[in-house]
Amino acid sequence: MDDAIEGAFAEIKFDADGLVPAIAQQHDTGEVLMVAWMNRDAVRATLAEGRACYWSRSRGALWRKGETSGQTQALKELRLDCDGDTLLLLVDQHGVACHTGRRNCFFRAWRDGAWAEIAAPLVSSDALYGAKPAI
Repeated sequence: MDDAIEGAFAEIKFDADGLVPAIAQQHDTGEVLMVAWMNRDAVRATLAEGRACYWSRSRGALWRKGETSGQTQALKELRLDCDGDTLLLLVDQHGVACHTGRRNCFFRAWRDGAWAEIAAPLVSSDALYGAKPAI
């Protein structure tokens, strides 16, 4: 499996910082949950463990989705776009995907000349993290 994972990197076009954007999508409904970044170690961990792992630019470290909140993403399939510069993770989201406590991160819509909140939190940030996380 390690050789296959290493071989996968040949097709992924990481940027100058060694990152590639990753879109997480609910595998059975098509709902777009979030966008994050992955480096080689995050891709390797995701494929090896079957659980979404991303690179946190703010922390400068790997983070396994749900490691502090319990809101995990089980990997169903990893896809690469036609240019090789964006990943799509088809996942089974357990709980909410957004750190704000919403099902997904796309809860604001441009309507009538302003951003409108179209989804309320399902879980409070305090319940997820014990305190409001920094963005």
